[in-house]
Amino acid sequence: MRKLLAALALVVLALAAYLMLWPVPIQPAGWAAPKAPGYSGPHAVNTRLARLQTLSLGPEEGPEHIALHDGWLYTAVASGAIVRMRPDGSQREVAVTTGGRPLGFDFDAQGAMVIADPLAGEHGGLFKASGLGTSAKLELLTDQVNGDPIRYADGVIVARSGKIYFTDASRRFGAKAWGGTFNASVLDIVEHRATGRLLEYDPATKSTRVLLRDLCFANGLALSADERSVFVNETGSYRIWKVGVAANDVSAKQPDDAAQVLLANLPGHPDNLMRGQDGRIWVGLVKPRGAFIDDSAGKPWLRELALRLPKSLWPVPPAYGHVFAFDESGKVLVDLQDPSGAYPETTAVTESGDRLYIQSLHAKTLGWMDKKQAGL
Repeated sequence: MRKLLAALALVVLALAAYLMLWPVPIQPAGWAAPKAPGYSGPHAVNTRLARLQTLSLGPEEGPEHIALHDGWLYTAVASGAIVRMRPDGSQREVAVTTGGRPLGFDFDAQGAMVIADPLAGEHGGLFKASGLGTSAKLELLTDQVNGDPIRYADGVIVARSGKIYFTDASRRFGAKAWGGTFNASVLDIVEHRATGRLLEYDPATKSTRVLLRDLCFANGLALSADERSVFVNETGSYRIWKVGVAANDVSAKQPDDAAQVLLANLPGHPDNLMRGQDGRIWVGLVKPRGAFIDDSAGKPWLRELALRLPKSLWPVPPAYGHVFAFDESGKVLVDLQDPSGAYPETTAVTESGDRLYIQSLHAKTLGWMDKKQAGL
């Protein structure tokens, strides 16, 4: 019996030493998480996003970003392709292949596709694709800011001026170096050192500059109607910023008049942003709030310990479908939810004249609903 107890004690000590001392990739920072609001007010629980109709993606999955252009529906998928199809799902074909994982993309005035891809090339960056299919040519626009690599190019939008606004989600965890887009995002958000930034690329001068930095996973973005401001998601801090395009290297930790938080303390992690119709801006909450992340905000050691557990036990919240639309003043206009999470990791909505197409990080089909079903 004594030998058995001694052996058990050694096992317990070894396990304790592992949980407390084994090296992990994160160096967690303490932060003050706001008290979770729950699903209340304009975000009261509903099932208006349930029972989506779907379009086939064939062998593809993960329609993370969707855009309508010249009568075609384009979507970026996990294989590294951007697929296009007619709005009813017919005539599906590969438009561009980056060799990485395209996330945000947009079209410039000449119809070329501008793509944020954190896995293409050496460490990802901002690319331009001219032509379609096998004749498409991929050109690197920028992958650094003053010599500092862009490690996680994410959202992108092209202004009428030709300037391109995009995000570098994390300077700590590049998607290529840290196991892909999802794995790197989890590491960055759990660590919460807030190294993401909002960037501008000027094709006329081929220069890249920082508008806003120190964001905890800078993600999707959209322009204001007058294009004097950029809305940008801070996924890890549950908020959406409004930033003037004239902002220059502003810190989110000490913002000035050029940058302000428009929506704060959301009930989930905001991902993409898309302009809709009638002044609507759509956002998807890719995951709901997780109690562990909030409760351990001031306990960096606890988040280190969590990362020593098997990946299946990492503190990733469950699936919960949730998208909503707001106006430029921050007023919530429409809220659509599916608590079952049947259509997983909703990232945003692309709105046409009669449909809402639902973006997703991991879905195997493209979800859509009639706008009348959404009350629009």
